[in-house]
Amino acid sequence: MIKLAKRLDNVQEYYFSKKLREVQMLIEQGQEILNLGIGSPDLPPPPEAVEALHVCSSDLKGHRYQSYKGIPELRSAIADFYKKQFEVSLDPSAEILPLMGSKEGIMHISMTYLNPGDKVLIPNPGYPTYSSVTKLLQAETISYDLKAENNWLPDIEALEKLDLNQVKIMWINYPNMPTGAVANRSIFEKLIAFTKKHSIMLVNDNPYSLILNETPLSLLSLPGAMHHCLELNSLSKSFNMSGWRVGMVLGQANHISNILRVKSNMDSGMFLGIQKGAIKALQTNQTWIDALNQEYSDRHKILCEIAEKLDCTLKKEKSGMFLWARIPLGENAIEFSDKILSKHKLFITPGSVFGTGGEGYLRFSLCTPIPLLQKALDRLL
Repeated sequence: MIKLAKRLDNVQEYYFSKKLREVQMLIEQGQEILNLGIGSPDLPPPPEAVEALHVCSSDLKGHRYQSYKGIPELRSAIADFYKKQFEVSLDPSAEILPLMGSKEGIMHISMTYLNPGDKVLIPNPGYPTYSSVTKLLQAETISYDLKAENNWLPDIEALEKLDLNQVKIMWINYPNMPTGAVANRSIFEKLIAFTKKHSIMLVNDNPYSLILNETPLSLLSLPGAMHHCLELNSLSKSFNMSGWRVGMVLGQANHISNILRVKSNMDSGMFLGIQKGAIKALQTNQTWIDALNQEYSDRHKILCEIAEKLDCTLKKEKSGMFLWARIPLGENAIEFSDKILSKHKLFITPGSVFGTGGEGYLRFSLCTPIPLLQKALDRLL
């Protein structure tokens, strides 16, 4: 028997990997399960992006290895996008690194800066990958609480009371997944000052910035952020391109150069057709984005009705791709989700998947067509 690496001792299979197998088994048994839990966009990308991919697929040169840094046109399109959406000026040649999805950026950043025994500040509730990647690299996770009474924003005073020795990275994610909370300039300013004081790299994971969010904000737009902050972004949610695997990490040139040292040993460049399609997506006009958000807004209204029929309580403000709802007091999130699956044939993500701070909540996804949402609602009437 070949022994597993010790780095796997504290890392389990991703919840959705296991749960979706169970859901698929139920479907194969003939049950009609409606999935209201997964944040995988079901709508098409901008047509110009698809056409650019198609055209490039017929070009033999497009099938060759590509630059580890992405083609210059893609980096320029990312810079233009950040200038237009966030009023952030970036040098395309040095401050932008395209990624095969922002999820790989979490690993690349962590591999670049973490040694075994280093510590990482991770939001609770939060995206499970921050924790799993930290553990894979044999670094230590330090959870910091996000609470409803603080609008799911970090509590700076509470952070200051933690043991911050050997903390190298702090992850934040706004607009927030799973809660939908939106950060403002004030909290970003405080976080920048806090992390600078303690020599911590602050990384904002920002893939939901254009979804039901009237005030898109980049961490890098704040004074002093470029010194020790990075931002991840992605085309997965904003442009319905999750399967294309196109993301980016942005920040000071020396940080980007350091991350490239890792990335260049992990892949051999992004397919040219995907890069060409990404350029067209980033150049998409506001009318297309507004139409996408109108669809999500309409879905959000039905999801609110579904949540209320399940005796959940929620704030109806819209932001991001999910609805975060409080389940009845005394209920366990996983058990409550399983009861809904068994009784109503609806899968909704239990909030505890995202940490102990998510216990008592469900996360509903907007990635379900209105006719299926209406069918789900009808099952509860």
